[in-house]
This record gives sequence, structure tokens and C-alpha cells, in this order.
Amino acid sequence: MRVFVLLFNARTENEGIHSISIGDRNVVLMFAEEDDAIRYALLLEAQDFPEPAVEAIDQDEVEEFCNGSGYECKLIPQGFVPQDEFDRVLLSPPEKNLDSTDWKPEGDTAIEEVEPPDPEIERMRRKLEGLL
Repeated sequence: MRVFVLLFNARTENEGIHSISIGDRNVVLMFAEEDDAIRYALLLEAQDFPEPAVEAIDQDEVEEFCNGSGYECKLIPQGFVPQDEFDRVLLSPPEKNLDSTDWKPEGDTAIEEVEPPDPEIERMRRKLEGLL
């Protein structure tokens, strides 16, 4: 199956794949739909990331890369609806970015770090969402 991933410096020797860091886990997102990958890439750009390229890659290749590199991968299926806080990160990138990367970016950064949400803020957010 073909999936869509976000690459920085695509098709260069300095290529890097976008991942999110959650605790001690590094997760590569694989999107089933190109439109979802494009939307996520635009959200990254809005956070001053270098412009990522949306690339179609065989899912097995991504999984093999992740297994060999100590990364996890997560498929974002068509019509994905978040069920918990982790799932919400999969639809919208965290606001905090790492200052350094494992690759040499031509721009800023490619890996994000997620801080645990403040329980009080989460309670207020859920209450506000309930009003919508």
C-alpha cells in the first residue's frame, strides 16, 4: 500500500523524514490520504518549519526504515477521528519543536517534542469543546 510521508530536503543526500517525539518514542506519521499529509505539512510551515515535501512511499519501506532506525510508525487512515490526547497530536503538530536534529536541515528542524498537557488546561479545553 502506498502511504504519504513528509520529507525535508527530499531526494537529496541530506534527506530527513518528519517525526514527532512523544516521551522516549519517535513516531513517523504515514498518511493514507495525500490531502491529510498536505494539510499537516501546511500546519508545520505555519510553525516556521522548513517546507516539507509530501512523498508517496510504499508502507513496507517506511516500516522497514522505522524498525531499523528505532522509530515507530503510525498510519493515519482516511477519516481518522482522534480518540485521546496522543491521537490529537497526529492531526495537528505540537507547538514545541526540538532545537537540534539527527540530520542537517537546510532550514530549521524536523523533529518535534511534545510536553505532557497540563490537566487543568485539558479540563478547560474539554469544557470549551463541549460548548461547540
